[in-house]
Amino acid sequence: MHTHTVQVIAKQSRSAANQLSSTSEAQRNFALSKMADLLASVKDQVLDVNAQEVIAAQQHGQSEAMIKRLTIDDKVFQYMLSRLRKVAQCPDPLNRVLEGHTNPNGLQVFKKSVPLGVIGIIYESRPNVTTDAAGVCIKSGNAVILRGGSEALQTNTVLADAMIDGLISAGLPAHAIQIIRTPGHEAVSELLAMDDYVDVLIPRGGKGLIKRIAEGTRIPVIKHYDGICHLYIAEDGDPAQAVELAINSKCQSIQVCNALETLLIDKQCAEKLLPLIKTAFDSNNIELRGCEETQKILHDIVPASEDDWHTEYLAPILSIKVVNGIEEAIEHINHYGSGHTDSIVTQSLSNAYKFEQQVDSASVLINASTRLSGGGDYGLGSVIGISTDKLHARGPVGPNELTTYKWVVYGNGHLRGVGVNINACHKGCL
Repeated sequence: MHTHTVQVIAKQSRSAANQLSSTSEAQRNFALSKMADLLASVKDQVLDVNAQEVIAAQQHGQSEAMIKRLTIDDKVFQYMLSRLRKVAQCPDPLNRVLEGHTNPNGLQVFKKSVPLGVIGIIYESRPNVTTDAAGVCIKSGNAVILRGGSEALQTNTVLADAMIDGLISAGLPAHAIQIIRTPGHEAVSELLAMDDYVDVLIPRGGKGLIKRIAEGTRIPVIKHYDGICHLYIAEDGDPAQAVELAINSKCQSIQVCNALETLLIDKQCAEKLLPLIKTAFDSNNIELRGCEETQKILHDIVPASEDDWHTEYLAPILSIKVVNGIEEAIEHINHYGSGHTDSIVTQSLSNAYKFEQQVDSASVLINASTRLSGGGDYGLGSVIGISTDKLHARGPVGPNELTTYKWVVYGNGHLRGVGVNINACHKGCL
């Protein structure tokens, strides 16, 4: 792909973003409905093309986890459709008055939500990102440039073309959704250089991809590097609930970023609970790696090393550490965690509050599975990913997180007064 081709896509996206910014909520919701309808009409084609790409990936020796992320079956396809329709039902993220007041002189000042503009999505394996990203971006009035992995290029192209047809049938600009159709790293490098046209990049994939994107561009990047998620079982945690939450957090879907990677258990309940926990994880074929205190109770598990506390396994492996109180648990999480999702099992409101206040993560859960932090379970509709950044978005990135704001001021011939107190403002503001 030549540079000018990526540049043309970026320019077209900028033009489409300018048009989208003034569309009504009804127009965007109608477009999302048409996108879902057109997508449903190509279901058989999507499944056929995807099946061929899955076979090719298997022949190239791709991992089982990658194959699972790549595969679209009927259930996954229906889920993708439901996410498009669900995001249409979310409240309009645009034109919200975030702040507003009227000055004594009658000047009306408002802070209103507006789209970011052009969003570039660079991702691996998961074709559902194609539909999620398009849905969230259209809902929030942003144009989107999609760049999926080469292993899913044909699947992503069929999905994108159907949604583009839906946009056109709804009267929105066709270039509001674009997909880079050429495999290879060259096109990505060219997209990273489009800072004149692209407002934000969102990489979805492994730590290596995210690091490469963040270090290779001047465009702001919404990112998360790791999902080293913890569950801390406090001394007063309900035993049955603790085991159930640990199993669900780890085993419901092992290869995702909000799956449990380290279990922390209070010293006061470790001897009673650890055998129950081991039995439950053994039945789910999870390898346990424990600290010295854990090994004293569970004699036949693998010793945990320092590296284990730093590791996002995305695999059937769980590290376990016995801690002496909630302060040590919080200290461990803030030192080794990735700021993604951390949970506590406790019946104490003071423990819950301390954990909530002192754990520095995007999602902090009380007596709930870490697997709930994907956004849909928060009632946010469709989301485009999870951010462990603190600027601009943090946690699930939905339509609201793809907005910024502008100041809007209504006057009636208002003029700047003379004799302003120079000490009341920096000179640059006068």
